[in-house]
Formats: sequence, structure tokens, C-alpha cells
Amino acid sequence: MANYAEITVLMDEATAKRAVSRIAYEIVERNKGTDNLVIIGIQTKGVSLARLIIKKIEEIEGISLPLGSLDITFYRDDLTRLSKHPVVAGNDIAFSIEDKKIILVDDVLYSGRTIRSAMEEIFDMGRPEKIELAVLVDRGGRELPIRADYVGKDVPTSHNEYIDVVIDDEMIKKVSICGKGEE
Repeated sequence: MANYAEITVLMDEATAKRAVSRIAYEIVERNKGTDNLVIIGIQTKGVSLARLIIKKIEEIEGISLPLGSLDITFYRDDLTRLSKHPVVAGNDIAFSIEDKKIILVDDVLYSGRTIRSAMEEIFDMGRPEKIELAVLVDRGGRELPIRADYVGKDVPTSHNEYIDVVIDDEMIKKVSICGKGEE
């Protein structure tokens, strides 16, 4: 992030916490509860966000939903551009996805390519009832016809901007938009 000249905070800790609460309430309401619902986060920040959403749903409904983590490395359409030796975290999905309502979680939605890769991987594991997408930030710029069902904040950005999400399993510390300076 050293090449980014302008940094604007979009969400502080309190704003991000409210966004996660809103997403959790919307998930419960649209799904008429939590029956047959599982949450799968995309490595790495999507998994941390998924944990926060599950924690909030547990406060709301008194039930802890199953959490899975998905590593899309080998499903990416740009794998050969990344590195000769990509780092693979692996999947951790200890439940069947057959006929489940899956909430797929990622921190930022941009081109849609990450989500497409995640859905391909999920369908290679089985056939869910449905897949819905929850993201903290939707920055626009879609290259594929993919949309989020649950969004913390819509922030249209240019190709020269970057969304930086500082998150761990306990909280979202901040979300910033970073703009490139003169080159």
C-alpha cells in the first residue's frame, strides 16, 4: 500500500460493527431464520468477516451456524499470472453442502471473478439449495454478472483505487479507500 498517496477512512470500528449487524439481521430475515443455513468465507478476510457475522447471528438467534472456509487459489482464472508457487491455505468445510442455503462471504466485491471461482468450487463439492453473497464493501467495476445479496457499504471506485480492510476474527478495525498518486 506504500504507492497509495490518498487514504480515506470509509468505516471505522463502530461503523463496520453496525454494517456487520445489519448484514446478520438481513440474512436471518430473508432466510426466515437459520434452518439449513451455513456460512462459507473466502480465504482470508472473508473467513474473518464470516466469523463476525456468525457471532452476531448467534446473539440474535441463540444458535451458532456452521462455518466453512474456502481457498479459491486453484479455481482462479488468473492463477498463471499470480506466481509460480501460489500459497494455498486449503478448504475447511466440515459439513455437507448438499441442499444447504449457503451464505458466501468476502470482504470486497469488485470484478466478480473471485466469487465466480468460489461458486465453481462449491458446485464441485455438491449441489446447494441456493447461494447468497454477503460482502462488507461493494466497489462496483463488475466484469461478470454477479451481485451481492448483503452489502455493508457501496463505494464506487476507479481502477486506480484500492479498498483496504483491516480485520481479524474479533473486529473490523477500519476500511479505507486508497487512491494512487501521480506516477
